[in-house]
Amino acid sequence: MPINNLGKIKKEDCAVIIIDMQYDFIAEGAPIECPGGREVISNIQKLKKWAKKNDIPVMYTQEVHRKQKVDFGLELERSEPEHCLYGTCGVEIIDELKPDDDDYVILKRRYSGFYLTDLEILMRGLKKNALIITGAATNVCVYATALDAQQRDMNAIVVSDCVAGTDVELHKAFLKNIDYVIGDVVDVDSLIETFDNNK
Repeated sequence: MPINNLGKIKKEDCAVIIIDMQYDFIAEGAPIECPGGREVISNIQKLKKWAKKNDIPVMYTQEVHRKQKVDFGLELERSEPEHCLYGTCGVEIIDELKPDDDDYVILKRRYSGFYLTDLEILMRGLKKNALIITGAATNVCVYATALDAQQRDMNAIVVSDCVAGTDVELHKAFLKNIDYVIGDVVDVDSLIETFDNNK
């Protein structure tokens, strides 16, 4: 059975990250539309409001690629179509979750929010060692970021009703795997209740 470490983590040690909530993943008919992606928006808004109230930093990742497509690496050699190209509407973070001026936006060109970005520098600079993870896609960028957090000895907390996968079954499978070996998986209400009761 997975071990839940949530009770040992203090909210002052946390940052929230909202991964790739962009039109190319969330809009109806998007190139990589994540089933359930629009349904988790209100939960992410709820979590962000709670984070702001508790002085917890909020970070975003935004996947971006050049129009020349020279920075996709091997990504397009699998099943994924072109997405998140500079200058397109699809690259933009959805209106319902636009970053505030005091939020941190991290541009990335690979799945993990840590790979060749300043996310680790931000976490260290903010003196945070736990990452509350939301966004898309559960089985791709959410998973990769959670794994990289864990590999850096940071606690990874994936909010189950604040993430959506590229496929419903993969979403469920990857949540189960994250909970097994990488970090804690918890719904937004349970997370807020647990942290607010941790003194």
